[in-house]
Amino acid sequence: MGVIGWLLFGGLVGWLASKLMGTDAQQGIFLNIVVGIIGAVIGGFLWGVISNNPEPYHFWDIGSWLTAIIGASVLLWLVSFFNTPRRVA
Repeated sequence: MGVIGWLLFGGLVGWLASKLMGTDAQQGIFLNIVVGIIGAVIGGFLWGVISNNPEPYHFWDIGSWLTAIIGASVLLWLVSFFNTPRRVA
């Protein structure tokens, strides 16, 4: 997949993950692309470990989309977990 494909894939995956996690109003297109690409890498790595498949990504494969959306959602959850304000008593 070329650079344009990764940007398109990342933007769509990041947008879908931000819709699922309820963070779409806080993010712009650039952050959606970054979250989508990093999430795709995380999801692909985890899927590769689970399925022992070294090349999990094909643009039109539904498994690629699902693993990328799950990876991006996990990334958004981790970021929200670490960004929550802590109350000091």
